[in-house]
Amino acid sequence: MPTTYQVLVNHEEQYALYPAEREVPDGWTPAGFSGTEDACVAHVDAHWTDIRPRSARAAAAAAAPAGRGA
Repeated sequence: MPTTYQVLVNHEEQYALYPAEREVPDGWTPAGFSGTEDACVAHVDAHWTDIRPRSARAAAAAAAPAGRGA
């Protein structure tokens, strides 16, 4: 039987796939999507468009000159 995965997200808005039957590890939260590995990868690809951690995105935005996005 194929493994069902769930998509998890951490405080840095990084995503991971994790077997759905296992307890969610500390520091991770279910992102509300589960399915086959391929379906979960497609979901992550569609939603995690900037793979930098949230803190790195915030630092880049703060360092960007006024009126210019990072």
